[in-house]
Amino acid sequence: MVNGQKANDKCKSYIRKKMMQEIIHVENIRKSYIMGRQVLPVLKGISLDIFKNEYVALMGPSGSGKSTLMNILGCLDTPTEGKYILNGNDVSKMEDNQLAEIRNKEIGFVFQQFNLLPRLSALENVALPLVYAGMPKKQRNERAMEVLEKVSLTDRSHHKPNELSGGQSQRVAIARALVNNPSIILADEPTGNLDSKTSFEIMEIFDKIHDGGNTVILVTHEEDIANYARRIIRLRDGIVESDKRKERVGERIT
Repeated sequence: MVNGQKANDKCKSYIRKKMMQEIIHVENIRKSYIMGRQVLPVLKGISLDIFKNEYVALMGPSGSGKSTLMNILGCLDTPTEGKYILNGNDVSKMEDNQLAEIRNKEIGFVFQQFNLLPRLSALENVALPLVYAGMPKKQRNERAMEVLEKVSLTDRSHHKPNELSGGQSQRVAIARALVNNPSIILADEPTGNLDSKTSFEIMEIFDKIHDGGNTVILVTHEEDIANYARRIIRLRDGIVESDKRKERVGERIT
């Protein structure tokens, strides 16, 4: 009976996977850097799939390769070897201008340092990606206000970054990441500069983003932050050490 149950569980898992829509396919990704006469391998054959509306945390100690993998997933860098399919597009061999276009359309970035332009208001910072997309000013301001409302910050829309708290600045950064309706939200240590209470508030926003249908990839070294995700991928020495999904919301992955 036990063996039969295991077979049944495997069958159900296979069917669920087939029903999910693959948004990222990474196959045998390798990345090396040339340091003088030496070749430094950082990623040593990473293969994984991430599906639409997954909430994934990438973890690993310093030197594990997680930042390099994040840069490749975010189309900020290209692999030395291997294949990367993003939403049906093979981005592994794209030129810089093609990667820039993919980044603007497919990926919303949230960084630890917020990366807001100091002379622009919150509204103008959020609307900036739409300027690059060529959207007229009236429409982009309307869209920017929509996403500021999602992060409960419409009352601060005309304030500049130096007039905002750290938590408010990160909310602006999250709104900017959402403004283009990207396929993926990629967050790199999004709570690294925030206190515990504010970190909790920011992670609640990511929960709502995920519940709204977005794919969220979170890069962090903090276990408590990673456990907001539904799946944790751990890297060590340039390879995937473990890849675990939660069966229930709220379950911790160890």
